[in-house]
Amino acid sequence: MNKVVANADEAIRDISDGNVIMLGGFGLCGIPENCIAALVRKGVKDLTCISNNAGVDDFGIGLMLQKRQVKKMISSYVGENAEFERQLLSGELQVELIPQGTLATRCLAAGYGMPAVYTPAGAGTEVAEGKEMRSFSGKEYLLEYAFEAHYAIVKAWKGDTEGNLIYKETARNFNPLMAMAGRVTIAEVEHLVDAGGLDPDCIHTPGIYVHRIFQGVNYEKRIEQRTVRKT
Repeated sequence: MNKVVANADEAIRDISDGNVIMLGGFGLCGIPENCIAALVRKGVKDLTCISNNAGVDDFGIGLMLQKRQVKKMISSYVGENAEFERQLLSGELQVELIPQGTLATRCLAAGYGMPAVYTPAGAGTEVAEGKEMRSFSGKEYLLEYAFEAHYAIVKAWKGDTEGNLIYKETARNFNPLMAMAGRVTIAEVEHLVDAGGLDPDCIHTPGIYVHRIFQGVNYEKRIEQRTVRKT
């Protein structure tokens, strides 16, 4: 089954105002740059974005924040974006901060078809307020629900026309989990090959999870925090 679409604009064609979307990546590594740019061009608004982080001011989800397209951010780490901070403090942006492991597990639960999971992360803190608690073997756990996302948008290093994906290094952190979890999963790749062009033992996301795939272009691959050795 050929799942290839022409470009990012075609891939996100039916994303509409008010949708819940997952965006893969870790920091600025492995983020779906082309699809984010297409969403900015389309001008959809009132989005709920589930992502490990919120990009930086002029890159990644930060571009969508500049255009006031995001109504709510569900994230783990948001410390590199001044516009995010401004919108949060002014009350323009709803924010749900989640422990990073819980964020990953709620994605995983959605992909596995599990409605909820129990986790010790956040028990006894503000994170647990209003949530169901249970004790297992004398330890407190809180109930966290699986995410329900209309779309999952991921970025892979290589993919084939049937939607099988291979990620590279840090990009494997959240992309594979989110690829499993969306009702519709969109993948952009650096290298698109014909079916059979990938080593089956190297595939991280089977094509059954992917609905649309396209060859990405002009990746910037920025470094979020550059650390250099003293000369």
